[in-house]
Amino acid sequence: MFDWKKPTVQLLGRWQPWHSGHTALFERALEEYGQVVIQVRDMPKDNDNPFSYEEVWHKIRDSLVAAGHPYTEKYIIMRVPNIKDISY
Repeated sequence: MFDWKKPTVQLLGRWQPWHSGHTALFERALEEYGQVVIQVRDMPKDNDNPFSYEEVWHKIRDSLVAAGHPYTEKYIIMRVPNIKDISY
């Protein structure tokens, strides 16, 4: 089970589409911290964002599984609003 208290890397993006560079970024984050949350911005479909959240979710999961990362407690993929700025 995903450990909500464990230090976690946040990857936030549109992922339109998810590609091998994103997989490499994920792998580096996973190696460093052991847990990753991939946040997918829920974008309106248009020429720049041709894929729905569901299509992006499946592409990410399928790509990571094909790269040897079964969908387990080490990462989650979650929908987030169309975030434009992060303040912390």
